[in-house]
Amino acid sequence: MSSPNFIDYVKFFSRSGKGGAGCLHFHREKFIDKGGPDGGDGGRGGHIILRGNAQMWTLLHLKYRKHVIADPGQSGEGQNRTGAFGKDEILEVPLGTVARRFETNEIVCEINTDGQEVILTPGGRGGKGNAFFATPTNQAPQHAQPGEPGTEEWIVLELKLLADVGLVGFPNAGKSTLLSVVSAAKPKIADYAFTTLTPNLGVVKYRDDKSFVMADIPGIIEGAAEGKGLGIRFLKHIERNSLLLFLIPADSKDIKTEFEILLNELKKYNPELLDKKRLLAISKSDMLDEELKLELTKELPENIPTAFISSITNQGLIELKDLIWKELH
Repeated sequence: MSSPNFIDYVKFFSRSGKGGAGCLHFHREKFIDKGGPDGGDGGRGGHIILRGNAQMWTLLHLKYRKHVIADPGQSGEGQNRTGAFGKDEILEVPLGTVARRFETNEIVCEINTDGQEVILTPGGRGGKGNAFFATPTNQAPQHAQPGEPGTEEWIVLELKLLADVGLVGFPNAGKSTLLSVVSAAKPKIADYAFTTLTPNLGVVKYRDDKSFVMADIPGIIEGAAEGKGLGIRFLKHIERNSLLLFLIPADSKDIKTEFEILLNELKKYNPELLDKKRLLAISKSDMLDEELKLELTKELPENIPTAFISSITNQGLIELKDLIWKELH
């Protein structure tokens, strides 16, 4: 996943099509000079529609599209001909996209399955022609309806990654290195904080051709829930993960305290995140001997499955995959 191309937030002006006007018309033929009403209805205005596409992973294609406008419906015609519907505007989006109205922050829909279609901004209804209003007591109605206006609104689309496992940890904890070793993903790796500025996804192969998806998400810092560091741009992506894998390096001053800080940031952002299954991996464990591991084990958080790993030497990675698979299933 290339960093410059990963866009997870777009805002655009959405305007659906106006409905076509109904037709005021009476049937006329050579020997019929006073035929009945035959004005057709107007066509519906075009909708703005979201469609899920499993092959997409970014909102980049919508970044510079500031206005999305659907066509109006056509007016009805004589001989009871209904006007053509306005052409719908269909926006394909990656799975995990949430649409909300900018003014009210109301969530309109969430796109979670391939091919799922949701009408984001409905088009105006077409007006009724005068044939619709004919009755036994009013056989020659002299009016028809105008079409309904389209809807105008500002829409925000946010992408929340859909992954089985989300990596949670402070900057430079080894999340990108782990993902690059266990999958074919190639995230940027360097020895300084905030190397990862955008999420990366990788498919991790498991036994018997099984696999699961792991997301390397920008590192969290204390105060992220209030917007510090990369703030909620990081936190929103873990809402869709089935399992949270906390990664803390072996050279941390206090593993238990770091874990509690990470957990507290998740709680402040969204308490429901604490309901997700959790695992703990102690990275950079190649610098530990068995005696040090035993000492560290006494200081680890209680009631959370833990693995000692090293992405450089591949130490403990098979055991970690087994642990992840067991928790996922």
